[in-house]
Amino acid sequence: KQWYQRRVGELRRMDKRQVVYQFLNFAMIVSSALMLWKGLFVVTHCESPIVVVLSGSMQPAYYRGDLLFLSNHPEPVRVGEEVVFRIPGRNIPIEHRVLK
Repeated sequence: KQWYQRRVGELRRMDKRQVVYQFLNFAMIVSSALMLWKGLFVVTHCESPIVVVLSGSMQPAYYRGDLLFLSNHPEPVRVGEEVVFRIPGRNIPIEHRVLK
């Protein structure tokens, strides 16, 4: 509650120009992140171009918390490659290595 009161106090001390400037800075950061995400979406042809490894099942190649940059290429999948897929009803993509 004290944090909120301090932030409100800081906003009240700012003049209107500073508040607008802060809002525009924040909007620019958010829009840049969205443009980067959509740009990756277009370039990789992938619904989720960046995913986070959630389990330790891919160790030692990938550890929990690693970021994976994905691409959806039309070439056939080969043994040893990693594939990412979705199971109907689950929102989390699953990543596995092709064994056969």
